[in-house]
Amino acid sequence: MDRAPLHNDIAEGPEDAAAFWALAPDGVRVRVAVWGAARARATVLLFPGRTEYVEKYGRAAGELAARGFATMAIDWRGQGLADRLHDDPGLGHVDRFDTYQRDVTAMCQVAQALGLPRPFHLLAHSMGGCIGLRALHEGLDVASAVFTAPMWGIRFSPLVRRAAWALSAASRPLGLDRRVTPTKGGKTYVLACRFDDNELTGDPEMFGYMRRQLAQRPEMAVGGPSLAWLHEALRETRLLARMPPPPVPALTYLGIDERIVCPNAIRLITGAWAAGTLREIEGARHEVMMEDVPIRTRVFDEAAAHFIRHAAPRPPMRVLDPIGQG
Repeated sequence: MDRAPLHNDIAEGPEDAAAFWALAPDGVRVRVAVWGAARARATVLLFPGRTEYVEKYGRAAGELAARGFATMAIDWRGQGLADRLHDDPGLGHVDRFDTYQRDVTAMCQVAQALGLPRPFHLLAHSMGGCIGLRALHEGLDVASAVFTAPMWGIRFSPLVRRAAWALSAASRPLGLDRRVTPTKGGKTYVLACRFDDNELTGDPEMFGYMRRQLAQRPEMAVGGPSLAWLHEALRETRLLARMPPPPVPALTYLGIDERIVCPNAIRLITGAWAAGTLREIEGARHEVMMEDVPIRTRVFDEAAAHFIRHAAPRPPMRVLDPIGQG
């Protein structure tokens, strides 16, 4: 297992930090980072969102370490320092959404090889919440889960949703599936917008934290998604909405001012989740872990309490190969 670079100076995470390269089953190289393992009671597997990278969660790892948890975060294929899947490294692209489950497999293999403290818990944000819900259905070995603004649907008006389905579905037979989605440019969102217009956080200091990271490490930036990514995301969220929620204790956060993922999709899934709880936060946008101090302190306190309450690992489930299922 080879060491990988980790820019902890911009991550501002705990000092006992390390990163490693991991090979997914199809040979794609992803990067995982670990913080706070030495004195932890358990490990949080942190699934980032689209365009993100492990350094973005350095402060989150510090919050979790202060509450007794190690953190392992991942650069999904196509973003961060993981292998990019297109000649244009700024394009957010995958051919199939279920290939992210191969990255989950690689991440879990590294966690096991490092002997990270068990039980494992899932903390998943935005697109990571979509990947994480699928992973739970496939038998991810975690005792509990916390989701923040999970991408269980993308926020569109009805008219735009119909257009998104039609355009993205037609893009592959027309050979246009690797083109950037219309209205989405090549520049990453955090650098393209001003704080006053941003949909991520109402906290200027945390917005500055994200901007400084990409200004100093532009190689980690990702811009708009490809039409293939869009079609796969629409398809995956539709499939997940039709499945009964898994038997995993789950706590889900949704900002009242959410404008990126679909709040109704989150409410529908959590409403059917027997072991699930939804908490909607007044004054929060998409990034509840990166809102002002009172909001993020509440989120990390409640997440830690949830993890502690569900400390016993679930019996392992048989994990199917999602690619082999077609």
